[in-house]
Amino acid sequence: VPYQTILIPTSSEMRDWNRTWYTANPDLTQCFQNTVLVWLPCLYLWLCAPIYFIYLRSHSRGYICMSHLNKAKTTVGFLLWIICWADVFYSFWERTQGSGALAPVYLISPTLLGITMLLATLLIQYERMKGVQSSGVMLNFWLLAVLCATVTFRSKIIQATPVCVWRYTTFYIYYTLLLVALFLSCLSDQMPLFSQSIKDTNPCPEAGASFLSRISFWWITSMMVTGYKRPLEEKDLWSLNPEDCSKKVVPHLVHRWNTECQKVKRPEEKTLYSPKRASRTEGKESRVVEESEILIVKNHQKTREPSLFWALCLTFGPYYLISCLYKFIQDILMFVGPEILRLLIHFINNSGAPSWQGYFYTALLFICTCLQTLILQKYFHVCFVTGMRLRTAVIGAVYRKALVISSAARRTSTVGEIVNLMSVDAQRFMDLITYLNMIWSAPLQVVLALYFLWQNLGPSVLAGVAVMILMVPVNAVIAMKTKTYQVAQMKSKDNRIKLMNEVLNGIKVLKLYAWELAFKDKVSAIRESELRVLKKTAYLGAVSTFTWVCAPFLVALSTFAVYVLIDENNVLDAQKAFVSLALFNILRFPLNMLPMVISSIVQASVSMKRLRVFLSHEELQEDSVERKAVSGSPYSISIVEGAFSWSRTESPTLRSLNVCIPEGSLVAVVGHVGSGKSSLLSALLGEMEKLEGTVAVKGSVAYVPQQAWIQNATLKDNIVFGQERKESWYLRVVEACALLPDLEVLPAGDSTEIGEKGVNLSGGQKQRVSLARAVYCNCAVYLLDDPLSAVDAHVGKHIFDKVIGPQGLLKDRTRVLVTHGLSYLPQADLILVMVDGKITEMGSYLELMAREGAFAEFLRTYATADQADNNTSKTNTHTRCPLGVQSSSSMAQRGKEGEVLGKKAKNAEVGKLTEADKANTGQVKLSVFWEYMKAIGLLLSFISLLFFFTHHLASLFSNYWLSLWTDDPVINGTQPNRQMRLGVYGALGLSQGIAVLCYSLSVSIGGILASRYLHQTMLYDVLRSPMSFFERTPSGNLVNRFAKETDTIDSVIPSIIKMFMGSMFNVLGACVIILIATPLVAIIIPPLGLLYFFVQRFYVSSSRQLKRLESVSRSPVYTHFNETLLGTTVIRAFGEQHRFISESDRRVDHNQKAYYPSIVANRWLAIRLEFVGNCIVTFAALFAVMARESLSPGIMGLSISYALQLTASLTWLVRMSSDIETNIVAVEKVKEYSDTEKEAEWRHEPSSLPPGWPTGGDIEIRGLGLRYRADQDLAIRNITVSIQAGEKVGIVGRTGAGKSSLTLGLFRIIEAAEGQIFIDGVDIAKLGLHELRSRITIIPQDPVVFSGSLRMNLDPFDSYSDEEVWRALELAHLKSFVSGLPDKLNHECCEGGENLSLGQRQLLCLARALLRKTKILVLDEATAAVDLETDNLIQSTIRTQFEDCTVLTIAHRLNTIMDYTRVLVLDKGEVAEFDSPSALIANRGIFYKMAKDSGLV
Repeated sequence: VPYQTILIPTSSEMRDWNRTWYTANPDLTQCFQNTVLVWLPCLYLWLCAPIYFIYLRSHSRGYICMSHLNKAKTTVGFLLWIICWADVFYSFWERTQGSGALAPVYLISPTLLGITMLLATLLIQYERMKGVQSSGVMLNFWLLAVLCATVTFRSKIIQATPVCVWRYTTFYIYYTLLLVALFLSCLSDQMPLFSQSIKDTNPCPEAGASFLSRISFWWITSMMVTGYKRPLEEKDLWSLNPEDCSKKVVPHLVHRWNTECQKVKRPEEKTLYSPKRASRTEGKESRVVEESEILIVKNHQKTREPSLFWALCLTFGPYYLISCLYKFIQDILMFVGPEILRLLIHFINNSGAPSWQGYFYTALLFICTCLQTLILQKYFHVCFVTGMRLRTAVIGAVYRKALVISSAARRTSTVGEIVNLMSVDAQRFMDLITYLNMIWSAPLQVVLALYFLWQNLGPSVLAGVAVMILMVPVNAVIAMKTKTYQVAQMKSKDNRIKLMNEVLNGIKVLKLYAWELAFKDKVSAIRESELRVLKKTAYLGAVSTFTWVCAPFLVALSTFAVYVLIDENNVLDAQKAFVSLALFNILRFPLNMLPMVISSIVQASVSMKRLRVFLSHEELQEDSVERKAVSGSPYSISIVEGAFSWSRTESPTLRSLNVCIPEGSLVAVVGHVGSGKSSLLSALLGEMEKLEGTVAVKGSVAYVPQQAWIQNATLKDNIVFGQERKESWYLRVVEACALLPDLEVLPAGDSTEIGEKGVNLSGGQKQRVSLARAVYCNCAVYLLDDPLSAVDAHVGKHIFDKVIGPQGLLKDRTRVLVTHGLSYLPQADLILVMVDGKITEMGSYLELMAREGAFAEFLRTYATADQADNNTSKTNTHTRCPLGVQSSSSMAQRGKEGEVLGKKAKNAEVGKLTEADKANTGQVKLSVFWEYMKAIGLLLSFISLLFFFTHHLASLFSNYWLSLWTDDPVINGTQPNRQMRLGVYGALGLSQGIAVLCYSLSVSIGGILASRYLHQTMLYDVLRSPMSFFERTPSGNLVNRFAKETDTIDSVIPSIIKMFMGSMFNVLGACVIILIATPLVAIIIPPLGLLYFFVQRFYVSSSRQLKRLESVSRSPVYTHFNETLLGTTVIRAFGEQHRFISESDRRVDHNQKAYYPSIVANRWLAIRLEFVGNCIVTFAALFAVMARESLSPGIMGLSISYALQLTASLTWLVRMSSDIETNIVAVEKVKEYSDTEKEAEWRHEPSSLPPGWPTGGDIEIRGLGLRYRADQDLAIRNITVSIQAGEKVGIVGRTGAGKSSLTLGLFRIIEAAEGQIFIDGVDIAKLGLHELRSRITIIPQDPVVFSGSLRMNLDPFDSYSDEEVWRALELAHLKSFVSGLPDKLNHECCEGGENLSLGQRQLLCLARALLRKTKILVLDEATAAVDLETDNLIQSTIRTQFEDCTVLTIAHRLNTIMDYTRVLVLDKGEVAEFDSPSALIANRGIFYKMAKDSGLV
């Protein structure tokens, strides 16, 4: 307005306000139109242009060719420029005509506008050259210009009498052109030339989307539509934007971090050199030394850590700063709502105000809320994208670091910890980034809210604030307590999962011993203690919900009470009450967020420290091994005066090494265990710290580690290892490494997928694959670390001859072979003998033999063992299973499956291991909700609902009461019955609080009841499942059900249900109030409700699937990392780091590819929903303005303050409903095991068994046949054998003959397909499983020990006295060992019995058998694990203690059963021979052959 005084001094200002505001038909003065409205868009563009110009210079996206759109934009800009100049020339012409003094504004404004239009046209072209497809800066400029021109346009039409025809005409043309320009700037131009996305098969449409589409996230709609029609799949996902890819993000962070590290290192080095530089003059010597010492000391005090925080800031800060700007604008806009509400109430109270003001406010409200929505969602988008990039960068940096970290540093952290760095810690950063701005934004919001409240109610606000501040420590205390409870609960949970893990791993033993119930009780006991803690947490949760829900109410109550009681004349009118309520609602959010943010920051800082420590670990010396091929030197490897240690601080492991190895020679390295043989190879690879000396290796290196490292990929990929595929060479390698027979057995040949760590290969196969990998890559130097230890003797010989030896594939290469196999030594060119990290002797075999030194002694030690070894290895070659396919129930099955699968076509499908966890698709069925309600108990469910209803009813009524109170008439400046009003208001609040507490408690307790019931039934169902179920289902899936799904049911579902119900009732309540106030809204709510519902369904179907795809693609990132950590030495030796890094990056990008659309989908949804909410607010205000004669201000205030909350509630409701859908799946997964097949009953009531059965121990088997799966052949068939009481029978046969199957049939682990087994005349198929299994005893092949006391391991049901237990231990030769332990019988065994030796575990199993002492004992002999001593102990004990029992032994070493009464020989699942050993040997049948192989005949 000040312009009028300058330009038209005659007019007074008041008259202009009358013209613009206090009138039924508002308008702006001519002068204002010609100055401010013209200058505004110009100012905007001139301010933006320089910044925008700089931005475009640095962010070029390529070049866009001239298109029709661009030509049109340029033409329009040009025409606008011409029109402005036409105006200027017209003004000059007018001057020359001399028609009176012309205001200078008529010259200045068009000139300015003309230059601006020229600038706009130039910008359009510059954008095109820099590849901008759609510009926000220009769109805003045109929009602003159109808005300003519209005002002038309207007033020109109102005035109707044209002052000057020329100016009118030019203005209308100008206006039309502006509209055209605005329309054109909404469209998006074509792709730039040479951009990435042209090469891309499935580019993300975001880059090419127009500005409007980008701010409203419209571009993702196409994916949402696809997701609505059918579940999304991998192929539907768009590629990542180039700026979010690992290629772009990770190097950025790595570079910043390295510069940080350089900064820290630099000052240290300077001080170290200072004394040398100073000591030139002799005279000052002494003083100088002191000085340098001081320098060094000072430096030590100030060594600072390189700051990871600073590196992260520099990397992601600039982009993240944009979010701060958005947040600031959004915070300011938040307070516009209450302010407009105040003006609206004021407008309704003031009946004289012209009605257009009401509509103006309504429009303003709509524009502000929509703007707020757009800015808030943009803010979140920036935050989430930053978080996503941060996670990518952290994972990439950790991965790259893990490949170069030195072994000493590697030992400081376990694999699990390092994997946690990239899973947990990276996730924490991601979570924090969304909250980080709250640190400054929360205080800002609080200050602003208090300022407006103070203006509204004066000092009485302090009462409300005091209540809020009091709430903060209460919440803090609750949070602290909850944290301690959480820790306790986690502890119980860990224990429970550990126990479950053991139960699942040892399930076969549990079933054989009939111990399921004992372990079920153990698990349940832990579970109960866990639930007790959960219950405490639930009570705390109820209190915190109570404070959180009632805080706003208490604040309002205290404020209003103080306000009314301070002074008689303080009148609580609608404006004061409802504006304050709206402000209090705003205030509640930051106050509750602050504690959360702070704890989140604390967690992230811990993560930051862990990451910093890991990233600053020392790295391997790059230059410790010289790789330059020394030309002319005949030596391929040379070490001169080498000393090496594993870390700088330790004393050297290898000392004074001098070795020169000529090219193409075979060098054997021998020595006792721990003499440094493997370390020597590590030194050659550069894995150890070189303390002194030089190492030179000529040419490329291949390395075979002692423990084979196998990737989770196909067998082929494991061997080819990233080299190019050469078919003929590949076949030669596979043949030489003796892998052909294994390829026959593997289900899909060399396309079989190998599990993690090579689970489905036997040790020997892993070793051979590892060797094949080295041979395939065709290097100059081969370092072989005892590759023949894990393979059978004859295979080892084959490999030595075909690969390593003088006639092998590698005969011209340099080979360094660490070995214990003495048979290979004579063929070596050079033998190095190592003792305690020194090479004591070197020379050929004959030379060393002649010397009688350390080597000869070594030979004597190992020669005897070697002979023994050769004997056993002969028998072992037969019993060794050809392939350890998943830990199936028996060797017989393995052989069987091998045969069956060998016959099948070798297709890749067969090569898959187990059934993966299926990702469910589609909507969750209602039956699942019904199941959950039944688990809670129907009565409790309905009571909870009732409490919810009461609470919201009370809340609605208290606010309605407030509106009635504010409408009380004012008599003599006070409201007469305010005491009564205040009392009822307080009472309503109290009842509301009680209802909150009740429903909070009932939901939490219901949740606990449900989770107890669901866990118990699942545990029972899993334990009742037959053995075949456990073979089919990966134990990971089962553990997941007991860990993750159970956790979800325990702690996530109840709180989500609470929030869901809360927000649902909030929405309903708000709608009811709005309908009461302005019934007209009824026309609007149903269509908006439908829209809302449609958007929500539309979103959930895509979002659910995106979440699944994201979680499915997340684990490969970690598995690959895990694998890499285990194989770093191999990867470095082969020089494959780059391939692994890019593979890791690819996996991360693949995961983010699913994550990115899911963030955008969230933003898409929020914008659509908030728009629905904004519409409701606007219509509520609009209809209130229309019906202002009949409306009281109280009701109007109530209705709009509810409507303002509605938007948040709506968004929250969708969040919660989709969360409920994703989480209730846990219930479905937990219930799914109730429908799988079960074993027979455990006990029959009443028991039909004679007491003390079996009294004799006769076993009669009639025509028995069993099969492992319904679709397979019989594993054993028509076996008819009768065994007398007290007989000792050996069962023998080649691998896969069905020996184990027979015992499994006896214990009914596998039910008979045909025939029966009678024990003492009772058909065992008629018994309950526990009745049968608890009365016959087995000593299983692999001794399983559970974590717990020794006593529990022997007698989990506590059915024997201590004397009996000690007696059993004594007979099992364990008494002396156990009495030597500090805790005797209560000695804790670790998981898997790791703190007992293998022999002791075996004896423990014997003690179990002795304790039970039944008439029938089955002994499944351990293959090769047991040392001979233990074996003899076991055999002698069995002979003495089980003299009168029937003993069945599955024998692998025939010498143990030569004195048995009879031997049963099985072949291909049928009885081949059954007679006494002597008779069988006389028959010269199968048994004789086996005995001959063992050297017994």
